[in-house]
Amino acid sequence: MTYRLPPLTALRAYESACRHLSFKKAADELHVTPAAVSQQIKLLEAYLGIRLFSRRPRLLELTPQGSAMLPKVREAFDCLAAAVETTRQGDAASLIVNAPPSFASRWLLPRLPQFAVDYPGIQVRLASNGNAVDRPGEAVSYSEELVDPRSPVSEVAIRYGTGNYPGFHVEKIFTPDCVPVCSPGLPTPERPLAVPEDLGRHVLIHDDTIDARGNSAGWEAWLGAAGAKQVDAHRGPHFSNAFLAVEAALVGQGVALALRPLFDADVVAGRLMVPFEISVPSPYSYFLVMPDAVAHRQSVGAFRTWLLETARRGLSSDLH
Repeated sequence: MTYRLPPLTALRAYESACRHLSFKKAADELHVTPAAVSQQIKLLEAYLGIRLFSRRPRLLELTPQGSAMLPKVREAFDCLAAAVETTRQGDAASLIVNAPPSFASRWLLPRLPQFAVDYPGIQVRLASNGNAVDRPGEAVSYSEELVDPRSPVSEVAIRYGTGNYPGFHVEKIFTPDCVPVCSPGLPTPERPLAVPEDLGRHVLIHDDTIDARGNSAGWEAWLGAAGAKQVDAHRGPHFSNAFLAVEAALVGQGVALALRPLFDADVVAGRLMVPFEISVPSPYSYFLVMPDAVAHRQSVGAFRTWLLETARRGLSSDLH
C-alpha cells in the first residue's frame, strides 16, 4: 500500500505551531526561522486545499479544519516517536509516574514497596506535580505537563479531574469521598464535636481542589448533607491542595474535608479523627493518563495492572 502523505517537515511545523499557537515558538523548537515555519504551513495548506490557521496581529488561531486534523497527526507523531525509542533503547525497565502531591504522598507512596516486590525489574521514579489537577472552566488538552510521549523514558500521569483528556488513554482509578477530619485534641468540653452543628464553633479549613466545582462538593455540600445548613460554610482559611489542608488539620488549626481513602492511614494511626461519618462524593476522580503510543510498553502495562488492582482491592486497611 502506498501512503499519500504531505511532506513530513510540513506536518512537523503544523504540529509544533498547534502546540504553541505561535510560529516563532515553533521555529525555536524546530531550530528554523519563523518564515520557514510559515512557508511549511502554506505548503501544507496548499496540499490539503484548506486553511489550517487564522492569522491575526499577535494572535494565531486554529480553524475548525485545523483543529479536526490535529488529534490524529499528534497520535501519528507519538507512535512514530515511541517506535523509534523502542528500537533504539529497547523497552527500558524504568517508569516515571507524575501525580498530584496528596495522592503521591498519602496513597501511592506507601504502596510502592509492594510494586517493587511484585515487579522487581522495574524502577519507578515518583514525581509530584501540582498542575495535575483540573481547573474549573479550563479545558485540558495535549500537554507535556500530563505526559510527553516523546520522552525516551516511559512516563504516565495520575490526574485529579474529569477524565476528559483528548488524545490520551484514560482509566479511572477511583473517586474519593470527602469526610471531615481534625486533630484528636481539637474537641474540648467547651467546644465539642458531638453533632454537625458544633462545627459552627470551629474553624473550617478549605481545600480548593475539593471546592473546584462549586456547590458539588466542599463544606457547603457536606453541611447540607449533614443537615447543618446554619453553619457558615464559607468562613475559614483556604489551601491550594489536599495535602496542605489536612496538614493544617493535623496541627490543630481546625476541621478539614479530606479525600478518603488518601488519609485513612492517618486516622488509623490516631493522628486524625473523623468526628462525623457523613461523606459526600468528590467532584473529581483520580485517573491514570497515558499516550496510546506508550501504553504497550512492559513497564507501563505492569504499573497499570498493579495500580488498578490495588485500587480495586482497597488496600488502605492492609497498610497497618
